[in-house]
Amino acid sequence: MPLPPQVITAIEKVDIFMAKYPTLTQYEKLKDIEKQTGHSKVYFFALAVSILSSALYALGGGKFCTDLVTFIYPAYMSFKAIDSANSSEHTQWLTYWVVYSFFSITESVAGFLTEFIPFYFIIKICFFVYLYHPKFMGAGLVYTQAIKPFVMPHLEALTKTVSSTTKKIE
Repeated sequence: MPLPPQVITAIEKVDIFMAKYPTLTQYEKLKDIEKQTGHSKVYFFALAVSILSSALYALGGGKFCTDLVTFIYPAYMSFKAIDSANSSEHTQWLTYWVVYSFFSITESVAGFLTEFIPFYFIIKICFFVYLYHPKFMGAGLVYTQAIKPFVMPHLEALTKTVSSTTKKIE
């Protein structure tokens, strides 16, 4: 029975992705396996990704997987942005880390509530991908709509307090 055209298209897209990152995806080794078995290298790549994902989940659970997704890519892009002359990249990643910090503090204070939210870690991953995905750049929106109105009225008072405390210490 032939595969549906949508599946063939998906396999071709994954193959293109694998060819784009040959070292990461072990493209040449998978091509050899494809020749030996007669099955598409995409199937073996999907199997490897599934096994790796399952192992990470088994070792650390949902929180560990969520922490990886919300930290590794943004940290990598932040390191790249530091060396970039593009100020919009600096703003994007600085805003992301402000939202990330605000969310982390809120989550640690109200962490007991997360047990009652079904699929919490999946929702959290989707939210953070929305925050940093280049298509959406949601961190700026969340900052301007939710965090800035809450923090800015108190920022001046906090700045005065910090300044006076610093002067007293000196």
